[in-house]
Amino acid sequence: MLWATLIMSLREVRKNALRSFLTMLGIMIGVGAVIAMVTIGEGATQKVRSDVGALGENMLVVSPGAARRGPERTPAIPFEREDVEAIEREVAGIKALSPTAQSGTTVVFGNQNWPTNVIGVNEGYFEVRGYKIEVGRTFSEVEATGGAPVCIIGKTVRENLFGATMPLGQRIRVKQVSCLVMGVLASKGQAAMGGDQDDVVLMPLRAFQRRIAGNNNIGSVYLQVEDAQATSSVQMQVEDLLRERRRIQPGAVDDFTVRNMQEIADTMSSVTSSMTGLLGGIAAVSLLVGGIGIMNIMLVSVTERTREVGTRLAIGALASEVLLQFLVEAVVLALLGGILGILFGLSLSYMATQSLSLPFVISPGTVAGAFAFSAAVGVIFGYLPARKAARLNPIEALRHE
Repeated sequence: MLWATLIMSLREVRKNALRSFLTMLGIMIGVGAVIAMVTIGEGATQKVRSDVGALGENMLVVSPGAARRGPERTPAIPFEREDVEAIEREVAGIKALSPTAQSGTTVVFGNQNWPTNVIGVNEGYFEVRGYKIEVGRTFSEVEATGGAPVCIIGKTVRENLFGATMPLGQRIRVKQVSCLVMGVLASKGQAAMGGDQDDVVLMPLRAFQRRIAGNNNIGSVYLQVEDAQATSSVQMQVEDLLRERRRIQPGAVDDFTVRNMQEIADTMSSVTSSMTGLLGGIAAVSLLVGGIGIMNIMLVSVTERTREVGTRLAIGALASEVLLQFLVEAVVLALLGGILGILFGLSLSYMATQSLSLPFVISPGTVAGAFAFSAAVGVIFGYLPARKAARLNPIEALRHE
């Protein structure tokens, strides 16, 4: 009986094709909007995690200066080499470490110049930050410890200084220092906060301190935590050690900051997920509007087919069979609208993610949930018209004009 009822419902939908399509339109837009909003939000969340991960896996960044800013600002006292050695020696769970110092300056090659960020690093910087060498090599131990004037440039610097010329073996002027280019970094693109990670020149830390900065200050320390260790545990060890070395009294504000990139990624992902849920909930309201449209059309259908219903009841059809027929018609309209809405939502979200340079992430749970919700809308909003049809008096129905 259910199969026959389904065939009859499809025939009724096809008989009034335009009206059926306009009825399904509300469901289609509602389902499509929910899928599009959630898919775009998932793409944004994944992009945030990818961008933060590109800064470095399991990374902690230790910087001088307090995180909190108020009327009494704590002076940003640079770290010393002994601080870095103490962290490396006494903090457990560190996989790689790199002290750094940096300065914004203009680099020159021939008649080309480019303002960029010059950073003094050691060999651990490449592992901590996830930089790869595309062409050439990293610094040798002799170059690093001896403070040789050598450098590795990012893709942006290469394009603006050298164009199509191979930079290896060429010399660029960094401030007043002639620096030999030993390698080119593989591109990392934009950072999570919008900075260009390829607009950089890397030098051995000692060379930077002696020849560029003119001091032994260390501006930041990058740490990569071992996979088996919790970054929060290593962060607490670093904070306790630096408070002791810097003689910070209990209750006093730290004159340094330890940033946990995993916490930053989780916070940003939480924000984007909350926004996704909010937008998805707003879009879901249109499903209710579509459901009201289905109920309205089904009530009109019951009125138009009153004599038909009366005839069926008069020749022995049960009220439950009439109720099932109209309920199935409402569900069919909702499900067809749901299928069209899924196709519409996926197409819309694909175009949006491509234009916004976001990953296209399909959430099967969202698609299945939107489809199930459309079926539920058909049942809920189709029940009242079906119940009205089932309760018709056969004699009164046959008299209906």
